[in-house]
Amino acid sequence: MPEAKASDNDGVQIDLISAERMDGLASMEKIRMILDGVRDGKIVILEDGLSPDEESKLIEVTMTEISPDEFNGIEIETYPRSSTSDSGILGRIMGREETSKLTVIGPANQIETLHKDETVISALVSRK
Repeated sequence: MPEAKASDNDGVQIDLISAERMDGLASMEKIRMILDGVRDGKIVILEDGLSPDEESKLIEVTMTEISPDEFNGIEIETYPRSSTSDSGILGRIMGREETSKLTVIGPANQIETLHKDETVISALVSRK
């Protein structure tokens, strides 16, 4: 993935990662890409989120990498987004609801969730 170079303005970089980009990666490649970004102080937003197994593995790997002086861990928030209106006519007739998730992941010392409900994740992002 091409990396944008951050300027010297003390801003917070946000990486918005498409579902298409994540589809081509194995689970551990996804986790490594996310953790590498977060360790660099970036906020990572995934268009389609992670599977429950991938999310568990992300937390497990994060726990092994936490160190007091280098990496404080991650803050992760996910909310489901219904896409029933976009599904095919047969899916709507059969009552199937497809759900995709939007996931926000950032350094634990920089992101604080202020509010979360079914439609909004509100977070305060601070500079180091």
